[in-house]
Amino acid sequence: MAGMSPIFRRGAAPAPQDRLVTLIRKPGCHLCDDAQIVIEKVCGELGVPWEQKDITRDADLHDRYWEQIPVVLVDGAQHTFWRVDEQRLRKALTA
Repeated sequence: MAGMSPIFRRGAAPAPQDRLVTLIRKPGCHLCDDAQIVIEKVCGELGVPWEQKDITRDADLHDRYWEQIPVVLVDGAQHTFWRVDEQRLRKALTA
């Protein structure tokens, strides 16, 4: 590929460890707990860092997502809400 024209080169997908998964949740939310289990499993297996944010501590997140929690972001873009599908998350992180 080194000699290939830049027009024909595809951008390389980021390595899983260079991705970031964010779980937006609130305390006492059983769907949030379920989502966290899936995220911990997938991210742990792939070496992907993840974080969680509490909508009760962030007015902007609350205004944007309060009807959808839990919300999962991949690299800052919304991936899913309410339920997290393990295979879909894995695919998003490895594609």
